[in-house]
Amino acid sequence: MGIHQYFQSLSDLENIYRCPGKFKYQEHSVAEHSFKVTSIAQFFGNVEEKAGNEVDWRALYEKALNHDYSELFIGDIKTPVKYATAELREMLSEVEESMTQNFIEREIPSEFQNIYRHLLKEGKDETLEGKILAIADKVDLLYESFGEIQKGNPENVFVEIYSEALATIYKYREMASVKYFLAEILPDMLHEKGIRKTELPELTNDITAQALKDDSK
Repeated sequence: MGIHQYFQSLSDLENIYRCPGKFKYQEHSVAEHSFKVTSIAQFFGNVEEKAGNEVDWRALYEKALNHDYSELFIGDIKTPVKYATAELREMLSEVEESMTQNFIEREIPSEFQNIYRHLLKEGKDETLEGKILAIADKVDLLYESFGEIQKGNPENVFVEIYSEALATIYKYREMASVKYFLAEILPDMLHEKGIRKTELPELTNDITAQALKDDSK
């Protein structure tokens, strides 16, 4: 037992690829995703601070950097499958948590176990930092699916992933970071070369219209 096993396991995250079983023009590993989510969360944290909100930067970095470590044990599961039912999502979360806790007890030195129970727990919660993580995670997912659609990938799953990610981002539309994303970043994405010929502009408009309809209720 020792922290060596934990350090060694970080390399394994480089070999776990997201959205398995589907043709992709560009592979994305869990390790790469964690770095990108942390970078996106960093930007959104700055947006929130400029809007006058207090950000716990240590909590934000810890949540973002560690948020998918548990995929070391069960791998990546495609978003449409993972969220097919609330029961399935809860069951997968329980399995992830149990296996993560077993790893901590087996491999992390006892004096650091409580620290890693905190670091490796589910980071998406009702705190500002947890919400920023939830947004950043979906923004990177949006970009991954966007990139495949832009390259002409015929797999419909990437349209489903794009739709689910954007709809989830809209759920946080009262946050300063999401307002910035919707006003400044999303329009730039949709003006990328070739996108006007895809279904993404119409799909984006439909999701936007539904969000506005929900606001009016």
